[in-house]
Amino acid sequence: MGHWFYRNFVEPGKLPLLIALFSFVVTFLVTRMIVRMIRAGKGPFGNVKSVGGLHIHHVVPGVVLTVLGGFGAVAAGREGVTACIFAAVFGIGAGLVLDEFALVLHLDDVYWSDQGRKSVEVVVLTAALVMLVLGGFSPLGVDALTADQRQNRGVFILTLLVNFLFVLTTLMKGKFRLAVLGTLVPFVAIIGSVRLARPGSWWSRRLYRRRPKARARSRLRTYRHDRRWDKVRRRLHEVIGGFQERVPGHGSDGGG
Repeated sequence: MGHWFYRNFVEPGKLPLLIALFSFVVTFLVTRMIVRMIRAGKGPFGNVKSVGGLHIHHVVPGVVLTVLGGFGAVAAGREGVTACIFAAVFGIGAGLVLDEFALVLHLDDVYWSDQGRKSVEVVVLTAALVMLVLGGFSPLGVDALTADQRQNRGVFILTLLVNFLFVLTTLMKGKFRLAVLGTLVPFVAIIGSVRLARPGSWWSRRLYRRRPKARARSRLRTYRHDRRWDKVRRRLHEVIGGFQERVPGHGSDGGG
């Protein structure tokens, strides 16, 4: 176990990335737990306000920590205790920022609204992409590779490239969640890449422009799919992000 960990994380210089991912996920989960407690009026936590009564969203310290951690990580390189510390700082900052990604995107306080669910999806996508990098062999940066190892890594890189094309096609067809799943499970994105695009997606606007039957089938299939899975998806978002109906008298987002 120790040799495997050293071979695949320490030697290729992936340990700071692993620490950043761990800090990122833990920060997001802890932040969600705290803001849910604030919104429910439980626990010792409260909203952070300035002297003038201005509500300070946690994206603000998140940006500061991300900048400090990012520049520090670049200066420290990929090895050593300093690199790991800055990686942890960067992960914490990124977790705070992406937890309020929807607020930054819409320039509005949409933390608990349907638009706010984009924050959860972006966090899941980010974690999935980082895990994709960590989960595979490093094609570069490992010494003393045997011929079999070089061949295996060549096949691995080719598999990544082919899977990336399927994921990219799935994204162009407007199937964001399936593309995220395809980054974790190889070739799952084939399903999204061969099926009809969602209405309003880049693929639909460009390639279905002169295909009215395809547009009609796409709208009908999307309606049936969303009707079947929307409740399940909402329930999953509630479990991860704590989305509920707005509670009167508990402020806009309950975050600090």
